[in-house]
Amino acid sequence: MTLPTKLTLLRIGLTFVVMGLLFVPGVWAKVAALGCFLVASATDWLDGYLARRWHQMTPLGALLDPIADKVLVIGMFLVFVQLRLIPAWMVLVIVLREFIITGVRFFAASRAIILSAAKEGKHKTVSQMTTIIVILAMLVLREVFRGQMPSWMHGAMTGVISGCLWVTMTLTVISGASFFWRYRALLKEAMGR
Repeated sequence: MTLPTKLTLLRIGLTFVVMGLLFVPGVWAKVAALGCFLVASATDWLDGYLARRWHQMTPLGALLDPIADKVLVIGMFLVFVQLRLIPAWMVLVIVLREFIITGVRFFAASRAIILSAAKEGKHKTVSQMTTIIVILAMLVLREVFRGQMPSWMHGAMTGVISGCLWVTMTLTVISGASFFWRYRALLKEAMGR
């Protein structure tokens, strides 16, 4: 197994570590969760970079990389729903977009067609990661203040999180619509038309 593939598997493992840490009380657990998430996010870039640089692009790595990305992002958003930090309907929109596009990618792969990532999808991913980092940072601050966070700071953090979520939602919808438009011929074929 190549190092890039091991990094991809590490990303999946770190997702569960971060999710578990978020249910442990105390500031250090939240700091550790933020740190582990940053490491997991870095592996998203590093595994692809190393695979290209060392010419270690494998079918297993190509399969696991997008799965690891989805596990990381969806896992974090689901924990945030459980912690009542974000609304479930927003996560549902994100999850539906990811599953539908993954299904189309697998359909294309079965016909030996590679659907490359577009800039809209990359912007969407950056916005998702940024939103998660902002929420994790808010959880750290909440633990630092131990329930005594000034109301202005709480209001500002809530506003920033809400803004990040709406940007992420907008980019999710735009990138999904752009994907479907770009590959509309393939989608018609998949639907048997």
